[in-house]
Amino acid sequence: MIIVDKALQARAEAGNPIKVGMIGAGFMGRGIANQIINSVPGMELVAISNRSLDNAKRAYNEAGIGDLQVVKSVSELEDAIARGKYAISDDAMLLCKAEGIDALVEVTGAIEFGAHVAMEAIANRKHIILMDAELDGTIGPILKVYADKAGVIITASDGDQPGVQMNLYRFVKSIGLTPLLCGNIKGLQDPYRNPITQESFAKQWGQKPHMVTSFADGTKISFEQAIVANGTGMKVIKRGMLGYDYRGHIDELTTKYDIDQLKELGGIVDYVVGAKPGPGVFVFGTHDDPKQRHYLNLYKLGEGPLYSFYTPYHLCHFEVPLSVARVVLFNDAVLVPLAGPLVDVVATAKIDLKAGETIDGIGYFMTYGQCENSDVTQTENLLPIGLAEGCRLKRDITKDQVLTYDDVELPEGRLCDKLRAEQNAYFAPAKVPATVG
Repeated sequence: MIIVDKALQARAEAGNPIKVGMIGAGFMGRGIANQIINSVPGMELVAISNRSLDNAKRAYNEAGIGDLQVVKSVSELEDAIARGKYAISDDAMLLCKAEGIDALVEVTGAIEFGAHVAMEAIANRKHIILMDAELDGTIGPILKVYADKAGVIITASDGDQPGVQMNLYRFVKSIGLTPLLCGNIKGLQDPYRNPITQESFAKQWGQKPHMVTSFADGTKISFEQAIVANGTGMKVIKRGMLGYDYRGHIDELTTKYDIDQLKELGGIVDYVVGAKPGPGVFVFGTHDDPKQRHYLNLYKLGEGPLYSFYTPYHLCHFEVPLSVARVVLFNDAVLVPLAGPLVDVVATAKIDLKAGETIDGIGYFMTYGQCENSDVTQTENLLPIGLAEGCRLKRDITKDQVLTYDDVELPEGRLCDKLRAEQNAYFAPAKVPATVG
């Protein structure tokens, strides 16, 4: 049911727009800025924070806004918002604290920095819309615990594949089917890609090579499917997911899965390479009522037992403002963890690694991420790729070996490590007391 557009129109007519702050002004941030400023009545992007003020300025300038105020304190930011001035700052914490901002959009893709932003925003009772599956897939469950206690929402976004999958999942469930698979359609999957191999593609689209590499090497899709799993209660069939290579239509894939296995696992997340229509997402569901199965067949969805539903696109920045409106106006999160993590993204060696080396970042040369069920992650002490950057290797690691905490020394003093440890403890299985016989 579409109600967001009318609600935003009412806010515009009342002269009471939703006031948004954005943290991060890269390729995706510039798209979001342009969308809010030029296409979303009832919403204002009142402030942008970025490490480089020039990039924050560029985001506004490309959207047609030239009159900007650089702010260096919360009071300066509050004053700018009150006077209807667009503000830029290199201090993200100002946006987290400003009372004149209703919600924050976090678009950095950074984990340690994103953790600080999230905790400061939650402490100041700010809603957060994440374009940061990496943060969500590493410590999202514990961040939601903090957000719930503060009475605010931290959520993934519409437009990005996880949000599109969740919207489709909710639709399928709302018409009486049981979703058993949430999937992502990819054009390429090669875990050994690196910023050199992806440089020309990144340049063509004005993106950063390491970001494009994280798409190509499977790390990004692993984070995306992990947060869908955590938000739906699903798992993965195996480490890395099944990842069929299939060049036909996605509808034809319903016969490739064992429905009894899907039911036993409570549903799975997965991806497929090369299927049509790409680059979309899909949900396979089932129905127990033979009368309804007859109708589904009549409506051209086939005989089952799995039925295919898909969205043939994801429109990233175009839909982010809809997420903001859902959260602020209707208290409706797009995608949040149900409880503790069910699927993690674990660090895997992209090349042979040597003792003493320091691991580089996501989408670079040394590691790629794979989905793994969280109970296995805990049992085998596997290292989440979201925490791998900056870790020093204690021993040699062979190509395609999954790293464990025992293989590395963590950097000192990181908030993301503290929150991950807190998440592990908070959601640890309850110990059954020994019986006295």
